[in-house]
Amino acid sequence: MRKTMKQESYLRLHTFLRGHPRLLRVAAGANTAITGAIYLAYPCLIVWLFAHDGLLAAFRAVVVPAVGFVAVTLLRQVIDAPRPYEVFGIEASVPKDTRGKSFPSKHTFSIFVIATAFLECLATPAPAIIVFALGVALATLRVIIGVHFPRDVIAGALAGTLTGLIGFALI
Repeated sequence: MRKTMKQESYLRLHTFLRGHPRLLRVAAGANTAITGAIYLAYPCLIVWLFAHDGLLAAFRAVVVPAVGFVAVTLLRQVIDAPRPYEVFGIEASVPKDTRGKSFPSKHTFSIFVIATAFLECLATPAPAIIVFALGVALATLRVIIGVHFPRDVIAGALAGTLTGLIGFALI
């Protein structure tokens, strides 16, 4: 029964988005924009840390997320969880050829471990709060556009945050 409710909810959202292509474009565009913004912000953090705090600070900001990213990538291959469009046998709401490797969400993991890097490496929490908020938005969008289940993005957010907190505490 519970799987049916998930399927019904997903199909309702999928049908709604397909019926409102402009809204689907906005959701897909926001997904791309947030991802792109973080791809720009993260290297800026590393350069800033190198310039202001030295090589060790920049090294920490690279190593902690990188080790976690590799670990999550390997974990996803082992678990190989199907994506919503695979489980429900429909076309993805956005063009996506990926099969499996849905759990945990790598996009969500990445933005949350990077947010934690901002939190741990900067004296002010404001940039980290912004990146965490973008992480919540990205996680929500990944579910809305149908490329992840809620459990995928929740696990990605928790894993990213914990990896960051533990990694920065150790290094």
